[in-house]
Amino acid sequence: MPQVSPVTRAARPVEVVSVPAGHPYVQQAIAGGSGVVVHPDRDPDDPTRLAGDRWWPPVALDPTWVAGADLDVLHVHFGYDGASPSDLARLVDVLDDRGVPLVLTLHDLRNPHHEDPAQLERQLDVLIPRAADLVTLTDAAADAVARRWGRRPLVLPHPHLVDLDAMTALRAERRARARELPVPVVGLAVKELRRSSDPLRLLPTLVAGVERHPAARLRITVHTEVRDPDRLARDPAAREVVRRLDAVTGSDRVDVVWHERLSDAELWRELAGQHVAVLPYRFGTHSGWLEACHDVGTRVLAPSSGCYGSQGADAVFTADEDHVDTHSLAAGLDRLLRQPSDVLAGAEPEERDAERRAVVAAHHALYAEVVRRARATRTARQGGAA
Repeated sequence: MPQVSPVTRAARPVEVVSVPAGHPYVQQAIAGGSGVVVHPDRDPDDPTRLAGDRWWPPVALDPTWVAGADLDVLHVHFGYDGASPSDLARLVDVLDDRGVPLVLTLHDLRNPHHEDPAQLERQLDVLIPRAADLVTLTDAAADAVARRWGRRPLVLPHPHLVDLDAMTALRAERRARARELPVPVVGLAVKELRRSSDPLRLLPTLVAGVERHPAARLRITVHTEVRDPDRLARDPAAREVVRRLDAVTGSDRVDVVWHERLSDAELWRELAGQHVAVLPYRFGTHSGWLEACHDVGTRVLAPSSGCYGSQGADAVFTADEDHVDTHSLAAGLDRLLRQPSDVLAGAEPEERDAERRAVVAAHHALYAEVVRRARATRTARQGGAA
């Protein structure tokens, strides 16, 4: 765990506004402990109320709201997709005027929802140089930030997503099943067919891969919304997915499962039933899916694009936005399928719990440090003015 310099904790709690506050990562990485208060998200339609199911667009990115808010630190994670660079510059100007430090966690160096990387790059050109401190999840991402912007973020690993009781139970169930010679399952999640994913380009290699292994099966899961008639009428990509998946439905080694959006508990159990999960991303940076797979013991086969290898993927195949090396994909799948079922991926629950606690403590120390520096700067300015 990277170290943050020890600091003297302020007498009152540090008031943190996180963008967003209710996201699962934020809840795991920041919430808990003492000395820090993380304010809940506000309702975008009425900032005087707490947010319900919708937190976007974030109230805390509105310079007018920030100018009057009670906060010591603004910590930005997600939610600035729609903000222009000039909008973000105005936000940081307000923070600077108030002496409030900005902490920026770089989850994404390539926006997984945008084909064109230029918008995020322009946004980061504003935020990274002016942030009081930077955080990211992997050494690979930190190195990339240092190369482009000349600042190396603090690296704090992604904490577990599956709660400890569920993690313990699911991992125990897997070990019990392993003694019964279970069928190795390779999972490929199409989900709602995001811009950053292209599962179809992996399909032939994965089908051939499971056919080389006795009893192995390919399990393709896909949201029912992809085959909604209205979507099919306007979305050629959805039509092609339906056509290709219908063509392999009923194959001896392939199961295609259409489903509604799963609850967290349903998703964790789905992932725990897979021996290997294959990430179909064309581009991106980090993956919460990878973390959840490791929480329940599932191995992850990930593309070389992004920072998934640095995040701990169990095998990496060579791929970029436009091409896949099918030989490396097949080799990675073969290697992971040969590993014994009772040897689970990821750390055990006790280790994941200790890691999460360390990540929370590091964030809290970081907040205290940036507040200390901000107060020292204000004092120096006041002394100079006198």
